[in-house]
Parts: sequence; structure tokens; C-alpha cells
Amino acid sequence: MLSQVSEAMLDVIADALVDKGYILLSDIIPDYVSLALLEKMQAEQDIKFKKAAIGRGVEQQINTDIRSDKISWLDNQDHTDRGYLSIMNQLKDGLNRRLFMGLFDFESHYAVYEPGAFYKKHVDALHGSQNRILSTVFFLNPDWQECDGGELVIYDELDQPLDVVSPKMGALVLFLSERFPHEVRPTFKTRNSIAGWFRVSNANHGF
Repeated sequence: MLSQVSEAMLDVIADALVDKGYILLSDIIPDYVSLALLEKMQAEQDIKFKKAAIGRGVEQQINTDIRSDKISWLDNQDHTDRGYLSIMNQLKDGLNRRLFMGLFDFESHYAVYEPGAFYKKHVDALHGSQNRILSTVFFLNPDWQECDGGELVIYDELDQPLDVVSPKMGALVLFLSERFPHEVRPTFKTRNSIAGWFRVSNANHGF
């Protein structure tokens, strides 16, 4: 049975996006979904994960001075991935009903940061590009301690730190892609997450 996101939760998320542009949630993804995702990541990290690139299309390149994680894209045909993607689809539909964002699809990948890995400050979408509209980061790290590092730092539009998020198991962050630069601080032990982006099909959206 697929997990359902409540209308009340969708209201909370929509209000936060309007009010401040981002939100941190801790209980939207059921534990059984999280554990299945983590088990898949751990089983496949040495087989299917590749060094992450920066840029898109013909400009894509690997630059380990900027990011040093390894990734593997989620696939809706995979049973484990489908449990997570179905929740993201509910978010898409719920936010479109409330905010007329015009979200059309969702792309996401697993990301593993081995000890010492990081991702320097960047934005997920260039202003006005109308590609990635809403970013998501979901963390899969049981028993994570402050000394383990690997925090997600979200910056405001003046480039000042706005929030520092510990990558603890079950935490989900959503933020407007064009608005917030962010980085992953160096991690001191293996750090697992899923990064995702809701996209629009054209340049017209109402949010």
C-alpha cells in the first residue's frame, strides 16, 4: 500500500514555501520506505554509482574540486524507488493545486558522500531558466552525530547562512531552486541522501 501525504501536511508545506521559500520536515516519509531506500543504496554503491558531474547537457563535466559525491538516478520501474517517487508525485499534485506552480515532473538521484566528500556552494537553477523550480533533499543516515559533519547549509539571497541542516535519517528539505544557494560541508563518514528537483514543462507557472 502506498503512503499518503495528508492534506494538512500539504497545507503546511505550501504555506512555508510562500512565507519563506523553504521547509524542513521530519516525518513525511514512512520509516519502511526510508529503510528500503537505504538498503538499496548500501547494496548498490560499489556497482551502480558514478562520479557526479556539474553543469547540464554539453557543458556537463566532472570537477571534484566543486563536488565529490557519487550518484545513481532513481527509476520509477524499480519497486523501491517507486515508493519514494509516489510520495514526491503527491507533493507535486498537492502543491500545484495550492500554489499553481505548474510542476510537471520530478527527477532525482541517490547521492553518496564518502568520508571527505563535499559539494561547494551552488544554486540548482539559474535565475529565470524555468527548469528546476523546487529542490528536495532527503537524508538516509541513522545515528548521525554532529561531529560527523556533512551538513546542508542553505544561504539567503544576501549569501548569508540561513539554516544548517544535519543529514539525519528521515529529514526532508524542500526549497525554491532559483532562490537559495546551498552547499554540503565535508563529511567525516559515509553520508547518504536523495537529491531531487520538480520541473515545469514550459516557462509559464503561477508561483
